[in-house]
Amino acid sequence: MKTRPFTLTTLLCLITILGYSQPNANTTGSPEDAQEKIASSITAAELSEHLTILASDEFEGRETGTEGNKKAAAYIADQFKEFGIKPCVDNKSYFQSVAFSKLKWKDIELSVNDNKYKHLWDYMSFPSFNADLKELKTEEVVFLGYGIDDPNYSDYNGTSVAGKVILIYNGEPTNLTGKSLITGSEEMSDWTLDWTKKFEIAKEKGVKAILILHEDMKAHLNKNRRFFMNPRMSIGEPEDGTNYANSVYISSAIAKDILGKKFKKVVKIRNKIKKGKQSKQVKLKPNLVLSMERDANVLRGDNVLGFIPGSDLILKEEIVVISAHYDHLGKRGDDVYNGANDNGSGTSTVLEIAEAFSTAKQMGLGAKRSILCLLVTGEEKGLLGSEYYSKNPVFPLENTIADINIDMVGRSDKLHVDNPYYIYVIGSNMMSTELHNINEEMNEIYTQIELDYKYNAKDDPNRYYYRSDHYNFAKNGVPAIFYFNGTHDDYHRTSDTVDKINFDAMEKVGRLAFHTAWELANRKNRIVNDVEQE
Repeated sequence: MKTRPFTLTTLLCLITILGYSQPNANTTGSPEDAQEKIASSITAAELSEHLTILASDEFEGRETGTEGNKKAAAYIADQFKEFGIKPCVDNKSYFQSVAFSKLKWKDIELSVNDNKYKHLWDYMSFPSFNADLKELKTEEVVFLGYGIDDPNYSDYNGTSVAGKVILIYNGEPTNLTGKSLITGSEEMSDWTLDWTKKFEIAKEKGVKAILILHEDMKAHLNKNRRFFMNPRMSIGEPEDGTNYANSVYISSAIAKDILGKKFKKVVKIRNKIKKGKQSKQVKLKPNLVLSMERDANVLRGDNVLGFIPGSDLILKEEIVVISAHYDHLGKRGDDVYNGANDNGSGTSTVLEIAEAFSTAKQMGLGAKRSILCLLVTGEEKGLLGSEYYSKNPVFPLENTIADINIDMVGRSDKLHVDNPYYIYVIGSNMMSTELHNINEEMNEIYTQIELDYKYNAKDDPNRYYYRSDHYNFAKNGVPAIFYFNGTHDDYHRTSDTVDKINFDAMEKVGRLAFHTAWELANRKNRIVNDVEQE
C-alpha cells in the first residue's frame, strides 16, 4: 500500500517557512502568522494524494464490514503513525472496534387448530424483541386481560402463569368515558406508550410467549412492514431478547380461533373491566404451535482515532474532535462506488488537519487543548460508528468542547456552479453562538470563502443537521459544526470519482476547519452552550 513521505520533508518545510533553526526555537512572527503558516501545510496536492488512494478501486468502495473498509482503516492508521501520532485506544491501538448487526426472521410459523397462518399477513413479530423458539406446542393458552401488572390495575393478581402462553389485548383498559384505569385521565400510561413493558413483566412472571390481539392489525402491519422488508443495522452483537418473553401480534381471526367457544366470555370480561370490575383469567384449549428462528447478519468495523495531546497542563484535559466518516457503499457486482466526495474528501481533509496539528506539536507550537481526529465507520448504515463512539467515548464527552465534522467537500452543487469557493455550514449556532462567531471570524481573517447557511435549520426538509456524524455529538450536548458542499448528480453513484473534485476549493475548506479548530483549542475559555434548546 502506498504511503505518503510526511515525516522529515514536511517537518523541514514548516520549519523553514516559520523561520526556525530547530523545532523548539522561538518564533519571530506573531501567533497569527504561525497559525496561518501551519495551516498552509494543508495543500491541494496532498489532499489529492490521499483521496486518490482512498477512492481507488483497490479500496472497493470502503463499505463497512468489507476488506475494502479494512484497507481504508489501515491506511488511515498508517498515516497517523507517520505523522507521529500515537495510539490512544487502550494506549496501544488506533482502532475502536465496532460490531453492527441486522436481524430478520429465518423461519417463523404459527398454527392454531391445524390452521396455518401467514407472517406479515395474519400476524407479526419483531425479531429484535424475541429469542429463538423451537416448535412450542401447547393445548392451553391463558387469556390475561391486558397483560399489565400495575399498582392501580393488575391482570396477574398473583396467579402463576410460568411456562404458559398468554393472550392479551393491546393497549390498556379504559372506562366508559375513555379514561385510563391506570392514570385516571385520558392520558395513557407507560403500559401503552412503552409496549416492551408488557414483554418485560411477562418475562419476570415466567411466561413462555405472549399473543397480543391488536385492534387494527392491518394498519399495524402496514405501519411496520418496511422494518421487515429493509431491517436497519443496530450497534453491537445481535441481542437474543433475553429481557422479554417471546411475543406475537395477532389478528382478530387468529384470536377467535384460539378463543373458540369462550369468545363471548372474554368479551364480557373486557366490558366488565370498562365498568371498573376486576380482570379475570380464562383458560383456553386451542392446539397451538409456534416456531421462531432468527437470522443474524453481523458486520464488524473500526473507528480510527488519532489523538494529539494538548500542551497546557490543565486545558489538555479538554478535547476538540475533528470528525469524518471514511466508509461508503462498497461494490455491487463489478461496479465500485468509490465515494470520492462522499466521504473520501472529508477523510482526506481530516488527515491533513491531523498532520498539521501533529507537526505543530513536534515544533513546540502544540495546541493548548487536545485534538482528537476521529474517522468513523458505519455512517452509511445510519451514523452507527459515531453513535458507538458517543456511547463508548475514549475521552469523556463532558470534556469534549466541540465537534468539527467534515462530510463531502470539494464539489459544487447546482446553486454554486459559478463559485466553487463556498461551503454549507450547518449546526454552528444550534447550541453555541461562540462556535458560530469563531467560524465566521476565522473565515474572514484567513480563507474568505462563501459561508452558506441555507440548510442550517432543524426544520430544513432535507434534515441535513440530523444526517451526518456531528449529530451524535450534538444530541449529547457537544456543540458541533458541519461542513458540507451539498449534493450533486453523482451522489451515491459509481460516478462519484476523484477526477470531479476541485482540490483548491477543498484546500480552502480544510484550512477553515483547521483555523476554527485551532482557535477552539487555544482560546482561554471553552465555548459555552448559550442557545436555549427546545
